Amino acid sequence: MLTLCRALSLQVLRKGGSEACLGEKVKQIMRPDDANVAGNVHGGTILKMIEEAGAIISTRHCNSQNGERCVAALARVERTDFLSPMCIGEVAHVSAEITYTSKHSVEVQVNVMSENILTGTKKLTNKATLWYVPLSLKNVDKVLEVPPVVYSRQEQEEEGRKRYEAQKLERMETKWRNGDIVQPVLNPEPNTVSYSQSSLIHLVGPSDCTLHGFVHGGVTMKLMDEVAGIVAARHCKTNIVTASVDAINFHDKIRKGCVITISGRMTFTSNKSMEIEVLVDADPVVDNSQKHYRAASAFFTYVSLSQEGKSLPVPQLVPETEDEKKRFEEGKGRYLQMKAKRQGHTESQP
Repeated sequence: MLTLCRALSLQVLRKGGSEACLGEKVKQIMRPDDANVAGNVHGGTILKMIEEAGAIISTRHCNSQNGERCVAALARVERTDFLSPMCIGEVAHVSAEITYTSKHSVEVQVNVMSENILTGTKKLTNKATLWYVPLSLKNVDKVLEVPPVVYSRQEQEEEGRKRYEAQKLERMETKWRNGDIVQPVLNPEPNTVSYSQSSLIHLVGPSDCTLHGFVHGGVTMKLMDEVAGIVAARHCKTNIVTASVDAINFHDKIRKGCVITISGRMTFTSNKSMEIEVLVDADPVVDNSQKHYRAASAFFTYVSLSQEGKSLPVPQLVPETEDEKKRFEEGKGRYLQMKAKRQGHTESQP
């Protein structure tokens, strides 16, 4: 029987002799309940581990100076690629470091390595960038200031500031265009958006939340990945795995006692990949003063695999309504943009 093993250690990482940031390392053995029927670890499980490491390091940093105590809340996850599958029995090594701080936010870079404990072989499976904001323990609606970090080079701070401004703008734009909802359709045709769209309803309990009563970002991401996986499996009816996650934006906190609806719909298919939009809506049923609201949103990309683990062609999506056709073209644009970016990166390597 596999057992859970975690090792947490705090260390100071030095760059060029300057104290640049704090580091956090987490280890965990992958168990059968972490994986799908083919033995591949769920993308949501990995996302949850990534967020846990990010939350630990950012909360520690934000409380590193005397002042009002706080907890770091996840605001955004940048695009995350799943570079290699992780399997049952392998050990996940998750390392995190702070790479930039603004007045009210922390940027954390996280790498995930998988280790075959029989051979000792390690491989990089994920690289992710997360943004956190410090919330006061006295009032979780109050955002506190972040202690600055010391950079070894001025360019590091300038590059970090550019990343901060870019993600801030994109997060606001995403929130503005997230007003629509996923509606069920009776007797949908195969390969249409309605045929595979799925929803999950979840009552937020104490085990989902921080000690301060709002949901862990990693819990939300795991539920989002589950719904996206159901959509992908319904569409192609094969083994599917998470290939990448576009930026996940957390628009508002989800509190204990809320009922959340996680909805997924397919937006685009290429020859071998599927893009799925996932929306998280919260309904504070025990608080009549607050209305139903959009809490998070993201795009997940999945691929279809054979029993031997080889990539399979994906049935092409048939958009029917004008909105579906519009979302299809937007998804195609994101796909082509990322494809060009990957090709440019490959060509630039020696």
